[in-house]
Amino acid sequence: MAQLKVKPSKLSGEVTAPPSKSYTHRAFMIAALARGESKITNPLLGFDTEATIEAARALGAEIAREGNVWRVRGTGGRLKPRVDLIDARNSGTTIRMMSAIAALSPKPVHLTGDESILKRPMGPLVEALEKLGAKARCEGANGRPPVVVGGGLRGGEVEITGAVSSQFISALLLAAPYALEDVKLTITEELRSKPYVEITLELLDSAGVKIRRNRSLTEFKIPGGQVFKPLELTVPGDFSSAAFVLGAAALTGSTVRVNNLDVRGAQGDRRIVDLLDEFGAEVRVKGKTVEVSGNGELSGIEADCGNNPDLVPVLAVLGSVADGRTRLTNIPHLRFKETDRLRALATELRKLGAEVEELPDELRLEGVGQLRGARLSSYGDHRMAMAFAVAGLAARGKTIVDGAESIPVSYPGFVKDMRKLGAKMELVE
Repeated sequence: MAQLKVKPSKLSGEVTAPPSKSYTHRAFMIAALARGESKITNPLLGFDTEATIEAARALGAEIAREGNVWRVRGTGGRLKPRVDLIDARNSGTTIRMMSAIAALSPKPVHLTGDESILKRPMGPLVEALEKLGAKARCEGANGRPPVVVGGGLRGGEVEITGAVSSQFISALLLAAPYALEDVKLTITEELRSKPYVEITLELLDSAGVKIRRNRSLTEFKIPGGQVFKPLELTVPGDFSSAAFVLGAAALTGSTVRVNNLDVRGAQGDRRIVDLLDEFGAEVRVKGKTVEVSGNGELSGIEADCGNNPDLVPVLAVLGSVADGRTRLTNIPHLRFKETDRLRALATELRKLGAEVEELPDELRLEGVGQLRGARLSSYGDHRMAMAFAVAGLAARGKTIVDGAESIPVSYPGFVKDMRKLGAKMELVE
């Protein structure tokens, strides 16, 4: 198990945001289903996205790399699985979306993953695929993986909850155009993480897919028998990952610039720019560069994070020291990530001296001004590891984060970038 040793630090300088994990996953999936050759430039190469690339190959796509450009010759929706088992590793995006895509296979495909993945809810998606005509089942208890799917989609009408994971909705949107008949998809309960569905729709639109939807994204009418056109995409920078760097600047009273961030794009986590401003940091946006200057005086905020769950870890760290109360609300779905992130944040931030109240669907933090170093567990979760590393930059004494080997899931260059900015951070394998 790798450890990250962190000491109090001031930061300065600039780095480039890593490519978006969300866009990379979806681009390779759509390319795998398209007819013809897609060109994907600057994808994120992390543990999760590599699982998706291997899954695309396993289902029949031909994928070749030329430097920073990847060429994908798709299947046109006629999947020809090369293996019977797909390993999603630690990637919830991979197992959920690839389960829907694999439902188009003429023969059964098994999908599994690591210990964390085997605890992730899959029942609502598998039931929806069954209603659309696929042969689909969960082999784990209570609608958990492994999953077995195949047989193709007939079409029809189906409902699915939006409260557990937006990945269910994205998964169905990726596969439904290849159903034999039209599909009507209705979302019940609140659609959380809505911006991720918007990213899926943006890329499907680019592939020429016809999907009629209402403004609230609760009803979709999808003509069957479609075939995706090839994609040509340069993957944008990732706000979810950049948030840790920008948040670190606000926390430590430093000035940092992050390049390759498009505040006009579809990523919901671009909201970090506004939230850091609410905390009291000075934020400047020029073109695709975001600069954050911390002044050492942060004030607590209240934020509904239902659409921005990946920002909660770094927001919780900021709230633990910001003057007054911080409330991060509408986040019950954080309990179904790589770990129960609400429980993990509350447990580990308390070790740093933070005052945290954990509720079923929110975190409340009373700022303590100064954290103290401690030994923390990341629970094998990349966002926990990075959040606690950021906390250590402003904690008195040394902080040790166990389980730092998970960081390359979403931000392989995190430690290198932070050290470039002046962070006293050492990765010990």
